[in-house]
Amino acid sequence: MTGSGSAAEVFRVFLRLGLTSFGGPVAHIGYFREEFVTRRAWLSDGDYAELVALCQFLPGPASSQVGFALGLMRAGWMGAVAAFLGFTLPSALVMVAVAMGAGLAGLSGVIAALKLVAVAVVAQAVIGMARSLCPDGPRATIAVAAVALLAVLSGPWAMVAVIAGGALAGAGLRLDSGAGQGGLCIPVGRPVALGAAALFALGLLGLPLLAGQGAGLALADAMFRAGALVFGGGHVVLPLLQAELVATGQVSDSAFLAGYAAAQAIPGPLFTFASYLGALGGATAALIATLAIFAPGFLLLIAALPFWQALRALAPLRAGMAGANAAVVGILGAALYDPVFTSAVASLGQFAFALACFVGLHVWRLPAWAVVLSAGVAGALGLAG
Repeated sequence: MTGSGSAAEVFRVFLRLGLTSFGGPVAHIGYFREEFVTRRAWLSDGDYAELVALCQFLPGPASSQVGFALGLMRAGWMGAVAAFLGFTLPSALVMVAVAMGAGLAGLSGVIAALKLVAVAVVAQAVIGMARSLCPDGPRATIAVAAVALLAVLSGPWAMVAVIAGGALAGAGLRLDSGAGQGGLCIPVGRPVALGAAALFALGLLGLPLLAGQGAGLALADAMFRAGALVFGGGHVVLPLLQAELVATGQVSDSAFLAGYAAAQAIPGPLFTFASYLGALGGATAALIATLAIFAPGFLLLIAALPFWQALRALAPLRAGMAGANAAVVGILGAALYDPVFTSAVASLGQFAFALACFVGLHVWRLPAWAVVLSAGVAGALGLAG
């Protein structure tokens, strides 16, 4: 399906996802799978899990990196930009509005209902991916082991370590999988990849030298460094940004925490918390902060893709990827419990509501957007348990 779509098509799909994808980075992976693997068949489950594993290995916002790669695969560079804009704009604009005084009052019922939809979406993704990526005892065992490891490991490197462990187990067991032989082909040449790596190094090493030349450059430096050092998803960016902006007195602690709370209540990538922090200094600062925090992850992904595609043809690496894909299923299963389930379900009524959403998605095969819209209306009417 490489290059067979248009940037307009990609933008429309990702804009809808940007408006409806509640639940954080792991839930986004579930929404993406439903849209692009199950509904649109842009790629196979194996190729999708391989892409997710690669993005989990790299610093940056994993779900946004997956979306960027899907847009690139579907419609080239304009598709990648369209995917980023469609998925990011809704939450970025809301966060800018919050920074400028608009709150989220009156939406608590809707937000609670949409968190329950995220439970159903992630549950469906776990079941679907387990069927195709854990079809035998060894891979099912790797998935369960991944859950067990995440129960005792913590910190930004936990998911990277679990995926690496799954890859080593897969290679050691010589798992037989065609996942590495699939149709995933993302058009990035090696010169472009090397250029992206050079830009990443320039930003990481050069921006600190320019930070004293103005508030905009200082903000870009802080955001670029935070985006370059985040492993494990959007939540991990909190301590980094706190150290960069609160500890230095650029943002008050109360304003920082208020913005982070708002970021949990809206759809789309958590990295748009940077849009809020920038908007405290004006619209231009919001744009700088947003672009600077996403740029490192995208540059690293571009730098990795062509070399990854060459390596994935090797049989030992394919076996390792089979194990890594099984570990991704385990990671998604662990996240289904915490934070997706634990942060959304606090009563039997809410559990029943989440089950109803799951039946709508999994049994009745309703599109995710329809279930999200219906849940939002039910939440507004106080019917979400």
